[in-house]
Amino acid sequence: MIKFGPSGNDDLFYEQGFSSTKDVFKWLNDFGLDLYEYSFGRGILLKDETAIEFANNAKQNNIQISVHAPYFINLANPDNDAIEKSFNYISNSLDKLILMQGEKCVVHIGSCMKMAREDALRNVTNNLKRFMELFDEKYCNKKIYLCPETMGKFQQIGTYKEIVDLCTMHDSLIPTFDFGHINCILQGNLDKENYKRIIEYSFEKLGEFRTRKMHIHFSKIEFSSKGEIRHLTLDDTEFGPEFEPLATLLQDYKIDNATIISESKNIMAQDAKKLKDIFYKIK
Repeated sequence: MIKFGPSGNDDLFYEQGFSSTKDVFKWLNDFGLDLYEYSFGRGILLKDETAIEFANNAKQNNIQISVHAPYFINLANPDNDAIEKSFNYISNSLDKLILMQGEKCVVHIGSCMKMAREDALRNVTNNLKRFMELFDEKYCNKKIYLCPETMGKFQQIGTYKEIVDLCTMHDSLIPTFDFGHINCILQGNLDKENYKRIIEYSFEKLGEFRTRKMHIHFSKIEFSSKGEIRHLTLDDTEFGPEFEPLATLLQDYKIDNATIISESKNIMAQDAKKLKDIFYKIK
């Protein structure tokens, strides 16, 4: 069953008098959602005992947790010390994910810096391969997945083909398709045919299990000629993408084990519920 939820806490959560993320899991369950993404974007400050409490609260309320690793990660960086720091950020995120009894860890894989794209991509490929060797040593008995994310700026590594191709190197790599980001790269042209092309490419390269288990970020995003500018809400009428064509294809291709995170600005849970309602209305 496809699960829906927000990245972070909705304004409505706070407006209704809640202040602690410990309370968000019951709130989400009552709201009709079943997924929550906890972000370590600015750093990993969460205490182990709090992560364990999150796990217990989430389990009691049938909420599945994913995490987002810090934004500082760049596996394209040619500096070895920087790469070791990136490895540590990923490992620490995975450790917290395990404590929270989650399954998927989203990661921004890298940016070109001042390198040619082919050089940056070569660095990412080599360093991700190195990290997955460490992954096998430390996490081989854990049912967790590292989920490289498609990106929304042209200088970042993360077209849908780059992400899917990177995921071919290890069975514990599952793509995060951020369709808002993809729409930025396509300059507003993410239509049904392009959705279909992305899904079929994943089936071709990764097979049925990992494609059907894809992680999805969805929001409308303002963009320029350089790519992503800022996240919007589903109510925006100027920028896309639209969810209905994707919802139809997810059903047509039986993508029945995916997780869909709303990253709408400020009202991410409310928009996650809209996405879920759209999906089941079509179904």
